[in-house]
Amino acid sequence: MVRRLPPLNALRAFEAAARHGSFAHAADELAVTPTAVSHQVRQLEDHLGVALFERLPRGLRLTDHGRTLVPGLTRGLDDMARAVARLPGQRLAGVLRVSVLPSFGMMWLAPRLVRFREQYPEIDLDVDLRQATVRFDGRDSMHIGIRYGAGHYPGLHVRRLMDETVFPVCAPALVTGPRPLRAPEDLRHHVLIHDSTVLERERWLLWRPWLQWLGVPDVDCTRGPRFTDADVQIQAAVHGLGVMLGRSALVFDALEAGRLVRPFAVSRPADFTYYAVTPEALADDPAVVAFMDWVEDAANAFEHHLTPDRSERTEHVPLKQETAYESGG
Repeated sequence: MVRRLPPLNALRAFEAAARHGSFAHAADELAVTPTAVSHQVRQLEDHLGVALFERLPRGLRLTDHGRTLVPGLTRGLDDMARAVARLPGQRLAGVLRVSVLPSFGMMWLAPRLVRFREQYPEIDLDVDLRQATVRFDGRDSMHIGIRYGAGHYPGLHVRRLMDETVFPVCAPALVTGPRPLRAPEDLRHHVLIHDSTVLERERWLLWRPWLQWLGVPDVDCTRGPRFTDADVQIQAAVHGLGVMLGRSALVFDALEAGRLVRPFAVSRPADFTYYAVTPEALADDPAVVAFMDWVEDAANAFEHHLTPDRSERTEHVPLKQETAYESGG
């Protein structure tokens, strides 16, 4: 079969402009000028006889024809890049798009990415920190998602990364302050900080089950400040606002630096686990495999480092059979 295709440079320019919504950003990726990208897209439109973009005062908007072309074109260019990467002696390079929850991305993943960069200096990560769950349907152009849930992801290749541990944390000053916080009973005298995005099924991120488990009565669990952003919640605790339920992956750096402390040795396994997922069609892509291997190794090392002391009070209560909350990636 004879393949009748427009010029490859024009296809690449259009795909990059569609992905970025900008000729300028596409030009940065392709190492050409915005004028060159605009010219290549216009050449492609002339070749196809249809308009692919609406040129707006502040950017670009795909036409119906453009939206029809983008998914298949992105898959085709990705397939070509993977085919070349599989050749012996080829260095892994290009853009790898990863979707991750903002909290996990900022407080666990980002501090470790320098190690990935050292191993794969020619792979440029494009990290998406939006809350929305990626569907891998071609419109989002994502390669990998890091998800927090029960691990059931039909149609996706799944790697378990790590479990999470939950425990109370606070600023060091609260432990030795006017009302020392040294035992669970002392929580009566302190402000409880809440994560307002937590669902009821994530019970070990909620104070009520904790206080019942610890046997601390007479504490009003409805009181205390609430935050929708984990980073802001942690900063509030660091500055002495109160006591929060810390998630091991998110508070590790603050604990290591001494900005937060664990006032007493109690912990619970979190209700869900972190997973890395990718479409089955990308599961053997060399760059995807490189990132999946790296993040799995990093998570395993982190989880091993956090193995609780045997003297610590911890207990695992099986989850009820219910639909698990899935988030991220």
